[in-house]
Amino acid sequence: MQTLKEFENSAQEVLLSLEKTQKEFWNIDRNTANFLNMLIKIHNSKNALEIGTSNGYSGIWLADALKHTGGKLTTIEFWDKRQSVAKENFRLCNVEDIIETKLGSALLILDEMSSEIEQGLREPFDFIFIDANKLEYIQYFHKVDPLLKSGGIIAADNTISHAKKVEPYLKALVEHPSYQNQMLNFEAGLFVSLKI
Repeated sequence: MQTLKEFENSAQEVLLSLEKTQKEFWNIDRNTANFLNMLIKIHNSKNALEIGTSNGYSGIWLADALKHTGGKLTTIEFWDKRQSVAKENFRLCNVEDIIETKLGSALLILDEMSSEIEQGLREPFDFIFIDANKLEYIQYFHKVDPLLKSGGIIAADNTISHAKKVEPYLKALVEHPSYQNQMLNFEAGLFVSLKI
């Protein structure tokens, strides 16, 4: 298990504090966070997208890895109060400089991003983390698939804890000829997909 020793003291305090509110904010557990952090480093991801910022816990772990790779994170949150909390946590952990926060419906924002990529105003993503409205996972997939580079990774949380709600998403990925998938038995389940 990650001991947080790699994080600065201020970031360690913030993360430990956020872990006490894991259930309230539906945050990923530390093992999942550590794995995603490692995965970004192993994959050398440069342009990551997070759907579902919440209070910023997962974003801090993602951004920490992206600091190692020289990358950046774009994160989308529907609730303004949660986004405000997350932005403050990003600041306290010294990762706000590589994070772009977006507020609103992920489905609408993904459409805007698609248009920006088509116009050359934004680079395609090479790493996407999904942890938002479980019933919308399948819609997120249809929108992010064209935004993800070949060789890119999608990781989706709550795929065991909310298996019924995300079933259409899982089925679509398993049956898709361009994706290789693996379910990981973390606390809530993490489904990792590689775009071939």
